[in-house]
Amino acid sequence: ASVEASGEIALCKTGFPEDVYSAVLSKDVHEGQPLLNVKFSNCNGKRKVQYESSEPADFKVDEDGMVYAVRSFPLSSEHAKFLIYAQDKETQEKWQVAVKLSLKPTLTEESVKESAEVEEIVFPRQFSKHSGHLQRQKRDWVIPPINLPENSRGPFPQELVRIRSDRDKNLSLRYSVTGPGADQPPTGIFIINPISGQLSVTKPLDREQIARFHLRAHAVDINGNQVENPIDIVINVIDMNDNRPEFLHQVWNGTVPEGSKPGTYVMTVTAIDADDPNALNGMLRYRIVSQAPSTPSPNMFTINNETGDIITVAAGLDREKVQQYTLIIQATDMEGNPTYGLSNTATAIITVTDVNDNPPEFTAMTFYGEVPENRVDIIVANLTVTDKDQPHTPAWNAVYRISGGDPTGRFAIQTDPNSNDGLVTVVKPIDFETNRMFVLTVAAENQVPLAKGIQHPPQSTATVSVTVIDVNENPYFAPNPKIIRQEEGLHAGTMLTTFTAQDPDRYMQQNIRYTKLSDPANWLKIDPVNGQITTIAVLDRESPNVKNNIYNATFLASDNGIPPMSGTGTLQIYLLDINDNAPQVLPQEAETCETPDPNSINITALDYDIDPNAGPFAFDLPLSPVTIKRNWTITRLNGDFAQLNLKIKFLEAGIYEVPIIITDSGNPPKSNISILRVKVCQCDSNGDCTDVDRIVGAGLGTGAIIAILLCIIILLILVLMFVVWMKRRDKERQAKQLLIDPEDDVRDNILKYDEEGGGEEDQDYDLSQLQQPDTVEPDAIKPVGIRRMDERPIHAEPQYPVRSAAPHPGDIGDFINEGLKAADNDPTAPPYDSLLVFDYEGSGSTAGSLSSLNSSSSGGEQDYDYLNDWGPRFKKLADMYGGGDD
Repeated sequence: ASVEASGEIALCKTGFPEDVYSAVLSKDVHEGQPLLNVKFSNCNGKRKVQYESSEPADFKVDEDGMVYAVRSFPLSSEHAKFLIYAQDKETQEKWQVAVKLSLKPTLTEESVKESAEVEEIVFPRQFSKHSGHLQRQKRDWVIPPINLPENSRGPFPQELVRIRSDRDKNLSLRYSVTGPGADQPPTGIFIINPISGQLSVTKPLDREQIARFHLRAHAVDINGNQVENPIDIVINVIDMNDNRPEFLHQVWNGTVPEGSKPGTYVMTVTAIDADDPNALNGMLRYRIVSQAPSTPSPNMFTINNETGDIITVAAGLDREKVQQYTLIIQATDMEGNPTYGLSNTATAIITVTDVNDNPPEFTAMTFYGEVPENRVDIIVANLTVTDKDQPHTPAWNAVYRISGGDPTGRFAIQTDPNSNDGLVTVVKPIDFETNRMFVLTVAAENQVPLAKGIQHPPQSTATVSVTVIDVNENPYFAPNPKIIRQEEGLHAGTMLTTFTAQDPDRYMQQNIRYTKLSDPANWLKIDPVNGQITTIAVLDRESPNVKNNIYNATFLASDNGIPPMSGTGTLQIYLLDINDNAPQVLPQEAETCETPDPNSINITALDYDIDPNAGPFAFDLPLSPVTIKRNWTITRLNGDFAQLNLKIKFLEAGIYEVPIIITDSGNPPKSNISILRVKVCQCDSNGDCTDVDRIVGAGLGTGAIIAILLCIIILLILVLMFVVWMKRRDKERQAKQLLIDPEDDVRDNILKYDEEGGGEEDQDYDLSQLQQPDTVEPDAIKPVGIRRMDERPIHAEPQYPVRSAAPHPGDIGDFINEGLKAADNDPTAPPYDSLLVFDYEGSGSTAGSLSSLNSSSSGGEQDYDYLNDWGPRFKKLADMYGGGDD
């Protein structure tokens, strides 16, 4: 924002400062020609503005606001005006400004000289007859544009033109001008003498800032009344060559493929000149000042002096020799006039890009490798090539293929992406006994074909000699599995067959020995030298180890090579059936009613043999016992089924064992007597048994009965153990009871000392032992082993109450209750009920006999009747001492 003389700062307004930008061209528009620069006021400096043209096919706008022509075209009215848009990338706010293009008329030196002279403009008069009187016709002022050179040295103010009205003869007039450059920013550039009307410029002008001023002149009287209509005054600033060309970039980067023909386009450099681009001051010409390096020719490139297009002019671009060229480009205005034009330089760096003009070449004619037989996915040989093209590009990457020597496709070649080497690998196992060596023919070429015109062959070839190494291979059985047919029942010691293995190592002298791996029924053995298989048990087709009549045994063959190898083989014995199993009745249990109707029993036979040694079967009943044929009858339904029925009208309910003779169809046939257990029960009208209890009881098998008996025995043992445990527990409780009865016990937890005398009359009780005399020695000084087992451990004793030296019999209950409270609050007492020791009792005790409670010589004088009032706990004492003479 500009600062005015008054000190007030004009507010900044974001957008284009002008509504219309004008550009005057000296000739038609050509491609890439800079036209003008539009200014955008970015007040906060943080906006990121993107420019756009309303006619993008004809004009483009760079980020710095410079407008260029996209294509060449003659300037006409349709291209004379277009719009420029500016849009904020973040807020999407948009502004626009109009751009006008016009062709500049050619100025002669005389016209410039005449424009430099101060002119005086007087309003002309035109007269016309009207109603017989002369009358003046008024019209607006029309002043041609004033041309003023920029950067004029003065002196200032410099007079431009004098404005005068033809009415100043009669009136006293005042003249003024308004508009940008006069009373609007930038103010004070143009001033006018209000009396004489002399218009002057006060300082040098800069066309690059403002190329044209549009002023308006006014004439008023001394009262301020307008006497003439305002007229427009246009002042054109004539351009002077005061600006050097400026390249848009100081360093330009371009690329050109190697081997390009002369005339190949490389890149375009562009410079702009702030001077008038339509005048000589802004007409630029380009040239190449220097080229580095100068090989193979010092003039490998040329530049279009008007457009800045750089093209090749010489052949011989080879990336493998020169990868980059550096050009110094000069731009000069005044159409390149070295004397009067101003110049500037920039650097153009041209990188020669790679094309596939060098095929890969093997570093050796023959490569060697070796591979163990029967190994796959291992690298046999490493093929190396060289390629002068740029590494890690399609023109450098090699592709390998095997062109001969591998008809069965046992080898493949993969490319290492880092080193570009070819890795020959084995994809199919190779047998040394068949092929000891391979000679492969390999070819290498690039991922992309060679460029046109390259004289080198498109690929390189080499040979790979692969030697196969003999290794110890596994012996193998042939055929595997081996199937033989043999009848079952074959006795032990019978030679079945010879099962031998072959060693593929024909060029190694090795011996093979045989062992048995799997023989589920342990029926066979194999000779370790010749492989003869002999039976060691009877072969049984009905064995659970035989599946679908086939018995499988596996054997191992091992050689003595280094390292030793082994192979397995399976012998399958297809066992032919013989009639060695008698048929049995099925089912073995059935039930029927007491009467022949309505039920009958359907039976069949179970034979482990197969046809023709199984069915059809013959069913019959034996002659003995005679009750069988008297009570039962059997009827054959077909070759596999028969029906058993009651022969008599009634048979008492129960379980009957009915023997049945079953004969198969073998040659010779085999028969067997099978027992069918029949449950005869009472039935309802539907033929269902009704005496369920009897049937259930009769239906218990031997196993169920044994299980029930075992449960009963276990239950009895548990009950007996519980009774014994309870009796033992009662004995333990009785062992801990007091001498007195429970109802007379003072405390429930007093222990029994088992000190029993000759009877109640012989027992003297010294009640002084129930108190704790002061003369008793502490626990800590008692001899070891004197304490009783029922005493508490030695530690600080709680303060139990101490009885007086002359106790009264009435304080015993209080004494005992206080001792009980002290024991309950004792933290060292055991957590179980135990004897409360009021004092130590044993040999040498200071306590006297319990019979001397009153400390008198005779107890007969003491009255103990009050003991009856103490309750049942002291009943024994009351009986002992309160009973009189008795």
